[in-house]
Amino acid sequence: MVLTFNSASSLAGVIRSCRSLANRIIVVDSNSGDDTVRIAKELGCVVVSHPFEDYSSQRNWAQEYAALSEGEWVLHLDSDEELSDELRRSIETALSNPTADGYLMRRITHFWGKPIRFGHMNPSWHLRLFRAGAGRCEDRLYDQHFLCSGKTEKLKGVLLDMQSVDLERWTATHNRWSTMEAQEMIAVRQTKNGKLRESLFGDRRERKRWIKNRLWYRSPLFIRTYVFFFYSYVLKLGFLDGGVGLVYHTLQAFWFRFLVDAKIKEAQTLNKKS
Repeated sequence: MVLTFNSASSLAGVIRSCRSLANRIIVVDSNSGDDTVRIAKELGCVVVSHPFEDYSSQRNWAQEYAALSEGEWVLHLDSDEELSDELRRSIETALSNPTADGYLMRRITHFWGKPIRFGHMNPSWHLRLFRAGAGRCEDRLYDQHFLCSGKTEKLKGVLLDMQSVDLERWTATHNRWSTMEAQEMIAVRQTKNGKLRESLFGDRRERKRWIKNRLWYRSPLFIRTYVFFFYSYVLKLGFLDGGVGLVYHTLQAFWFRFLVDAKIKEAQTLNKKS
């Protein structure tokens, strides 16, 4: 199933990359104003409209709408994510003789048509394929992951995150996401139920969550953004991604994180005055 909003420019590539794997492809659209719905229908997808609240709620609603049996498999994709040929073959092999309840995929971001191979984003693993009865998306406003109650394994191949939008839309989207991340951090939700496990000795997703909750959230505002950019661009060799990488890493590892901290500071300042 695929979540869409004004995704006309990228949707066809996504659908074609996974069509051979699916009995049906469900597109959950958030009132797009372009040709997204028309393209999805022409490609044979089941299209349903549902108001967008946040990604976690939308993904779980889509899965409930599909009314899958517990043993059926579900593949979740964003509207700009394509399966590489190797990943598609790997999925076919896994589903022909499953040895796990969920499968992790390595995602590689593409920016301005070029792969971002270095920096903090790599390697990035995401659980996107699982038995419907064993998985769902965690309750989180931003940086949400799917959870699986059973055994998980890694697949060969790459999930291509194409990010085909221009900078105006990219920054507008990340501006909204920065608000969600700031709200998530301000709330400091205490419950661990329905959340990805944080563990220094778990898989890469769990280690990142441990670092985020135990170190990042407790670090000084703003200072941590400079430290993080140095880590991503220098220590994680982001500079090797060239000129395109300079733009991407600066926006993703510095601008976005600085904006989140600025919104946290704004909320703290205004709350003191009220």
